[in-house]
Amino acid sequence: MFRSKFALAVVFASVSSWTALAAEPNRINFGGFVDSYYAYDFNRPPTIDRQFTTQPSRHNEFNINLAYIEGKLERDRVHGRIALQAGTSVQSDYAGEPSIGSVSGPSLSRNIQEAYAGYRLGADTWIDAGIMFSHIGLESFISKDNLTYTRSLVVDYSPFYQTGVRLSSRLTDRLSAQLLILNGWQNISESNAQKALGTQLNYVISPGLSVTYNTFIGTEAFFRHFHDLILRYSPSDLWTLALQADLGFQADSPGGKDATWNGFTLIARHSLSKTLSLVGRVEQFEDPQQVLIAASNGYAFRSWGASLGADCTLDQNVLWRNEARTLSNDQPVFTAHNGPTKTNTVVMSSLSVAF
Repeated sequence: MFRSKFALAVVFASVSSWTALAAEPNRINFGGFVDSYYAYDFNRPPTIDRQFTTQPSRHNEFNINLAYIEGKLERDRVHGRIALQAGTSVQSDYAGEPSIGSVSGPSLSRNIQEAYAGYRLGADTWIDAGIMFSHIGLESFISKDNLTYTRSLVVDYSPFYQTGVRLSSRLTDRLSAQLLILNGWQNISESNAQKALGTQLNYVISPGLSVTYNTFIGTEAFFRHFHDLILRYSPSDLWTLALQADLGFQADSPGGKDATWNGFTLIARHSLSKTLSLVGRVEQFEDPQQVLIAASNGYAFRSWGASLGADCTLDQNVLWRNEARTLSNDQPVFTAHNGPTKTNTVVMSSLSVAF
C-alpha cells in the first residue's frame, strides 16, 4: 500500500511539474545581423583571397563578411538557439570541415552557425547539446561583439565553433565552470573515432577584472592539448583592456617530433564619446612546425602584428568600423602580386546592422 501511494505521489508530482512547465509561456526571440565590408590588401594577392585570416577574407571587393538570422528560446528550465548564416568569413572558416562519407562536409555545415538545445539541471547548472560557439578565445565569430574588427591570429587559429555536449555551472558568485565532450577541434562532422575534452574556468576577481582559463585535449591527426588564458580589465566605462595568451602542444607530428605553437594578443579600447571609440592591438603568433599554419615554401610562421581602428555607432543597431592592420614575418610567407613578401598591410571598412 505504501509503495502504491508513493508511486502515485511521484506520478502526480511529475505530472504537476510537467503541467507547470507546459503552462510556462515560450519566450522566443528572432533576430539577425548583416556585416558588409570593403578591404584593400596592399600586397594585392593574385587570387583575391587573403591569407592567414578569415575576416576580412577578400581583397578589393565589396562583400558580406557575415549575415545570419536566428531564433532563440528562453524558458526557466529550457533554452536553445538556431542560427543560419552565410558570408565570406563563413566560407573561409568552414572550408576544412571534414568530408567523411556522403553526408559530411562544409556544404551543409557552414550554413549552421549554432543549433543547440539546453536543459537546466539545477539552480545554476545547464546541459546543452548540438552545434555551439567555441568556449575558447577572447573574440567571437560575430564581429560586432569583438573589440577589433579583424580577428587576432591567436583567435583565427583556435576554434570558433564546436559540436558536442556542454555542462556549465556557476559554482559561486565569482566562479563558473564548463566541461565539454566534443567531436574535435572545430569540426561539426567527426573526422576520427576519438572524442575530445574541453574545460573552462572563469573567475571574476572584481567587477572590472576577470580571468578565464580554457583547455582542449583530444586526438586529431595526432594527440593535441591546448591552453588558452584570457584577462579582461575595465577600469572605467571609458577603457577596456583584454589579453589572450595561447600555448599548444601536439605529439608525434610529421617527422616524428613533438610540436608546439604559441601566441598572444593585447587589445586596448578607449571610448571618446558615446558613439566613437578608438581601439589598438599588438599581437604575436608562432607556429614553427606548421601544426596549424602551412606557410608557403616551408617557411616557419613567426609573425608580429599591430592594428588601429575607429568605431562609430551611427544608430542603436548600426555600427561603422574602420581599421588598418599590418603583419610582419621573419620569412617571406605572404603572397603578393609580385612575389612572396615578409609583410602584409590591409585597410578595411565595415558597415553592419543588427536586428
